[in-house]
Parts: sequence; C-alpha cells; structure tokens
Amino acid sequence: MLDSDTPLGRLIASPVRPGVVAWIGVRPARKAPLQALDAAEIDAVQGLIGDHYVGRSRKRQVTLIASEDIAAIASYLGRDEVSPFILRRNIVTRGINLLAVKAAWLQIGEAVLETTEECHPCSRMEAALGPGGYNAMRGRGGLTMRVVRGGTVRLGDAIARVPRNTDL
Repeated sequence: MLDSDTPLGRLIASPVRPGVVAWIGVRPARKAPLQALDAAEIDAVQGLIGDHYVGRSRKRQVTLIASEDIAAIASYLGRDEVSPFILRRNIVTRGINLLAVKAAWLQIGEAVLETTEECHPCSRMEAALGPGGYNAMRGRGGLTMRVVRGGTVRLGDAIARVPRNTDL
C-alpha cells in the first residue's frame, strides 16, 4: 500500500465523492440468469446470500460495477445501453469512481467490503455482448470484494469509503 505521507499517497487518500446502490442482482446458479433484488443480505462468511458464489470464495464474495462504466461499455459497442443482467455483477453503483477506492474499505448500506482485485471480464462477455464485448469491458469490469462486516444492502443505499481497520 502506498505511503499516505507522499504527494501521490495524499492524492490517493483525498476525498472521493460517495455514491449510491443503483441495482442489485444475484446469480442463483452457474450460468443462470440474474435475479434483480430491492435488497440483499451480505454475510461476513458466506458472502452475498442467494448468489451461486455464496461460501465458495472469500476473494469474490460480492462484485461491483459502476453504472458509468456500463455506459462506457455500451458506447464502445455502439449501443444506447447495456443491461446489468448481461454483465453478471452483483451491485451496480452510481456516482462513485470504484478505481479511486480500490485500496479502501467501502460501506454499502450496513455492510463493509474490501476490494480484493479488479473484476476482469470473462470469455462469456464476447457471446453475451457480441463481437468486441470482451474488449469493451476491459478495464471497466468493476471490482471483486471480500466482506469485512455483513449487513443488509438496499437500492438507494449510500456507498462511501471508510478507513481501513476501522473498529466495526
């Protein structure tokens, strides 16, 4: 992690505009269509309840993608829009630059999540989005998250960076 006493470290630690939860979805089984939800329970051990990844991977308990990145993906494909159902991420955010907070913890509703890595597109995106779909998503696939503290997440909930190792 970058030293916050350096000029670049101070810039990275500078304020980031908070965002909101714009969409929530779970994949009940591998390759199954996503189901949109108004609220979801996130468990610190299991991850996103109802998702097929539940309990399988601590590194990929929840996936996030920004609505602004979805708009860019659509633009790269010459489309007016791309549905979050196609992209297979759990939470769509609005108003927060996810890459600007990838070294921090995020509070989303009652839950606190920690970034584990960028969420790169899978080969299925070429078939799902059509020719060029995989490349349209490169660098815009969102983040994979580990749950630090579980809780309920609802549409419209605030998303904000919180200091790492905060007493929870």
